[in-house]
Amino acid sequence: MTRRPVQITRRHLLAGFGAAAAAGPVAAIHAQSRHPQILAFDAAPAPLLLGPDRRETAVWSLRADGSSAIPRFRQSEGIDLVMNNGLPAPLVLNWHGIDGVPSIEPLTARRPASPGKTDRYSLPLRQAGTFLCDGRLLGDGLAQPSPAQALIVEERTPVEVDRDEVMLIEDWRLDAEGLLIAPGPGGKKAGAPIYLVNGKPSLDLTLRPNERLRLRFINACQRNVIAIGIQNLDVRVMAIDSQPAEPFLARNGRLVLAPGTRIDAVIDATLPAGTTSAVTLHDGGGSPRQIVGLHISADSPVRPAPLPAPAPLPSESLPTRLDLKTALRVDMPLASSGGTPTSWGPPTHFSTDWTPAFRAKRGRPVVLALSNPAAIPMVFHLHGHHVRLLDRLDDGWKPFWLDTVLVDAGQTQRIAFAADVAGAWLMEAMAVEWNAPRQVRWFAVE
Repeated sequence: MTRRPVQITRRHLLAGFGAAAAAGPVAAIHAQSRHPQILAFDAAPAPLLLGPDRRETAVWSLRADGSSAIPRFRQSEGIDLVMNNGLPAPLVLNWHGIDGVPSIEPLTARRPASPGKTDRYSLPLRQAGTFLCDGRLLGDGLAQPSPAQALIVEERTPVEVDRDEVMLIEDWRLDAEGLLIAPGPGGKKAGAPIYLVNGKPSLDLTLRPNERLRLRFINACQRNVIAIGIQNLDVRVMAIDSQPAEPFLARNGRLVLAPGTRIDAVIDATLPAGTTSAVTLHDGGGSPRQIVGLHISADSPVRPAPLPAPAPLPSESLPTRLDLKTALRVDMPLASSGGTPTSWGPPTHFSTDWTPAFRAKRGRPVVLALSNPAAIPMVFHLHGHHVRLLDRLDDGWKPFWLDTVLVDAGQTQRIAFAADVAGAWLMEAMAVEWNAPRQVRWFAVE
């Protein structure tokens, strides 16, 4: 049976997230070594081509080891990271998915590097997964927008897949003069989003029959929530936000990702030879657009029959249970209500002199009630920890971990996590709107 193309409204898109939760070619895996590997990120102005019928424009690029390739390492390796700021503005790296390393925390531990300066620190890779790094924390309203950078950490024991592909999806917007603009308040009026996947308007992948493909989808958009639809193939979710999930089939082959969300999915090329499965993107407005074509070749099958359903990915870093009865419970409004100011503030003004949102004893569970009184959805990102999304009755949780949570307008989502590493940790919140400001707070684990 052939599935109809995915058609979703903005509300469907948001509901799908609650239910399910310019890069280039992939680089070779760095050889394992007892000594830390050196990974250099160079931030500098660079050209970007948004499509064959568009003129070249400029962005503030972030490249690893001087290449557009996505760096890959093995779990348990260590990285000596070097960040060279060749931009005309302060820069601090903002990591998504790295848990329990307070020394890499932007603003609380790492001060922004001034133009022409370099920042260095160690980055342990304790957990395998799909990670994201960007320089956008201080980027609201700057002269140029900045792309993101993926980091892939392979499992110690290889996963049973034939291919492993990264899909880094970014959005770009032009002003009335056709120049790229950065998001945030006070900026110029922005046009419709232009989407690129791995730095291109679209990709084509050719698969042999019964080949198994691991797709690492990354929403590296500045503000937009996106839905990914994969037609006529079973899509099995294996990991979300750099952490293994209990594998489950995505309903109608659809994945919904908030800005910063990462989803690892496995598909098997079970369609007849010579057919194509379209990977589409929808942002809640207009019709879905194809971003990837999965073409089934006429070559001989990789194996006589598809592989059995994959086993769960190994998980080593998070607890199996959270004792919610002993949890510290904190109400966390994400936006002002009725003119009442909140304690959120712009990252450019951040100081640990600000009163922390809460203080938790090390090892104590924490439950946050994320309320959004605004008329537009909000995105919440927790640094250094992963959370369980609690059921509405607070009597259980979803079978996956998140570090990024989407809260619909006028709604409240409750999340729980183990505050198990001492340090000063950042939280981010922003509305799903191009001109909305990015806001931050912090909390202490003692």
